[in-house]
Amino acid sequence: MTAASLTVTDVSWGPGRAAPLILQPISFHLDAGRVLGVVGPNGAGKSSLLRVIYRFNQPRSGKVEVGDSEIWALPPKAAAQRVAAVLQEQPTDFALTVAEIVALGRAPYRSGFATPGARDAAIIEGMLDRLDLYSMADRAFGTLSGGERQRVMVARALAQEPSLLVLDEPTNHLDIRHQLDVLDLIRDLDVTIVTSLHDLNIAAGACDEILLMSEGRQLAFGTPHDVLSEDTVSRVFNVAARRETLTPSGQDHLTFHLPVS
Repeated sequence: MTAASLTVTDVSWGPGRAAPLILQPISFHLDAGRVLGVVGPNGAGKSSLLRVIYRFNQPRSGKVEVGDSEIWALPPKAAAQRVAAVLQEQPTDFALTVAEIVALGRAPYRSGFATPGARDAAIIEGMLDRLDLYSMADRAFGTLSGGERQRVMVARALAQEPSLLVLDEPTNHLDIRHQLDVLDLIRDLDVTIVTSLHDLNIAAGACDEILLMSEGRQLAFGTPHDVLSEDTVSRVFNVAARRETLTPSGQDHLTFHLPVS
């Protein structure tokens, strides 16, 4: 598993060929090993962009390059060896154990109905251990908490040995403890990461770069400090935003209020 750069060039998307574009042309470059947070109000197009990146929605224009590979030009299995995704909602009715779900991540490397080999088994075991899932390997997925299920799905995605990991709202519906667990995972992973996030302070703390979107358009791309300015956040989210410095950490923190009429 080797992190690779991500280059998105003039990517747009809309349902069907004649329908209006939901995602207007977007371009940015993310260096290998970096974490990109995609933020914006509801309906900004965050999930639409992520679906293009992880090869769910084919773009109407543009290209998505992971390293030197254009993923929409690759066969599905080859693309799945480069890009893995963890989605917002995890099913709870899987009749599979934790270990069996993690093993699904090796599917892009197998032919037909071939059973996992020794290398597959070693990778699966390594991911169970790395994400602290070994003790629950034989438990049914549906019996796990939300945070535990999220860790299982990250382990499955990492078992694909991707160069790029896409996380769609990884902290959605999680309590504070489990949000912190997921953030620790993001910081510790040695892959390139693109994640959509609602919480701007979480995004600022966990991400190297921020892509700010609104109404399907790219508004800004850069460091959290540059993109998440008081003026920009206030304008895009229709709130009164103020940047404060927390002590003793010295970290910036945004606070929000409804604007005065």
